[in-house]
Amino acid sequence: MSLRSLPSCRRATASAASASRLTSSSILTKPRLTRCYAIPVTVNGFTQLKPTLYGQPLPPSHPHLLKPDETTPEIPQEEYEWRRSKLMESLPDNCLVVCVAGQMKYMSGPKPCVSYKFRQSSDFWYLTGFEEPDAAVILEKVPSSARGYRMTLFSSGTDSAKEKWDGARTSPEDAARYFGADDAEPISAFPSTLKSLAASASHVYLDIPTYSRRARASTPKSLLKYLSPSGGLSRGEYDSLVDSLSSSRRKPLSPEIGRLRAVKSKVEQAVMRHAADVSARAHNKASAPTMRFTDPGVSEHAVAAHFEYLCAREGSQRPAYVPVVASGPNALVIHYTSNNQLIANGEMVLIDAGCEFNGYASDITRTFPANGVFSDPQATLYNAVLTVQKHLITLCTEDSGMSILQIHRESCNMLRRELERIGFSFPLGAGTLDTLYPHLVGHPVGIDLHESNQTERDAPLKAGMVITIEPGVYVPPFPEFPKAFHNIGIRIEDEVLVGKKHPTVLSVNAPKEIEDIEGSCQGLLGLTPF
Repeated sequence: MSLRSLPSCRRATASAASASRLTSSSILTKPRLTRCYAIPVTVNGFTQLKPTLYGQPLPPSHPHLLKPDETTPEIPQEEYEWRRSKLMESLPDNCLVVCVAGQMKYMSGPKPCVSYKFRQSSDFWYLTGFEEPDAAVILEKVPSSARGYRMTLFSSGTDSAKEKWDGARTSPEDAARYFGADDAEPISAFPSTLKSLAASASHVYLDIPTYSRRARASTPKSLLKYLSPSGGLSRGEYDSLVDSLSSSRRKPLSPEIGRLRAVKSKVEQAVMRHAADVSARAHNKASAPTMRFTDPGVSEHAVAAHFEYLCAREGSQRPAYVPVVASGPNALVIHYTSNNQLIANGEMVLIDAGCEFNGYASDITRTFPANGVFSDPQATLYNAVLTVQKHLITLCTEDSGMSILQIHRESCNMLRRELERIGFSFPLGAGTLDTLYPHLVGHPVGIDLHESNQTERDAPLKAGMVITIEPGVYVPPFPEFPKAFHNIGIRIEDEVLVGKKHPTVLSVNAPKEIEDIEGSCQGLLGLTPF
């Protein structure tokens, strides 16, 4: 089907319910002055709009990614509605919640034309699912209303000139339709609307955007300048609004959202399992697994690129973090991300890598021999770490009453015993366990790789939380440590869903037993090299 440019036509719109019935004439129904050459194209039974009319995938344009009731892939509108309702129920009457979108980041220059791939602000995405920059949302607590609050979504809206270069943005009408807003307004109206609503609010919950440690002392002016330097306000009105936000009525929003994000809903748990499966298959189970791909002589960066490719092929939007592919002594550097040396025969390779999939991060680490066979010292040290890791996972329950810090203390005690069993000693003043195991045993994970810092490390775990369990041992070539283990770094990391009585390992499809790892590396599990 050819693409016909219709410069005088109006913007097409289509609802999710009618996506399967789209025709060239039916999409040209609603007047909107902008570029309009979106046409329906059917592939594999899915009728999609090309180019899309929206600033992100939505059911009419991407039916292969979203079901009709979903706002973002795998997450229905009712889930976002539940999140907003739970937040507003926890806050005092007559309050406001103000949350702003992320900013585009550019590679260079004062007015650059090359940007990094945009990633939405996590809290804003958690509340709205809206994935465009230059946006904000205001939630007003109105107990007498049907859902207990009122939602106004602000966005940049459509712009035919910009869309020709950067693609579509979602119109205000579609923003209200697909994101559950009572009102949708241009972002330029945000300051004046906020000023009007804040005047009578009991409390205003918001976070001032910060982009560096030095910027943490920002004032509420940052919020308005971030969105609209002029905002359409006179200087007096602008100063008045800033003063109102500086008062004692202003409360931080991130702790309130953080408490909700800490415990994952059933919908979130399913998405996180999917994300973990994608990463696990890239580590090992895919038709061209990373373990099978890794051979002596291959560059670390080639292995990292191979992992990212496998995840992207399955729909991952981006890596959750810069992957660590550390061969041999490089594994002694905890966050080794240079990935620029060649893998030698006989070395162990530590890969700490995970994808971000449909809004949620995954985080998995596996360590394996480059040549496919563990040496005796490698297997001995590996089994010591594995024994500890498997025991710690059993503690990840609500009934255990344990916190991340308590599990960490248990990891230290148990790891010390396991290392002493295989020949390490820890006399006073000599090599300490901190030298071999310098990091915490785990962290919460979710939308962010290291989930909201509102989750206290010493607070008991709750069912529905997702944390990592990642003990490790990194043996420098010091005389106080057994020489057979020098320059070996091993970390084994899984994502664990905390249960009431039993944990669930979300990353279970990334094998960690020695027999399975050797079978994967050697192609004995029916896997073939890339």
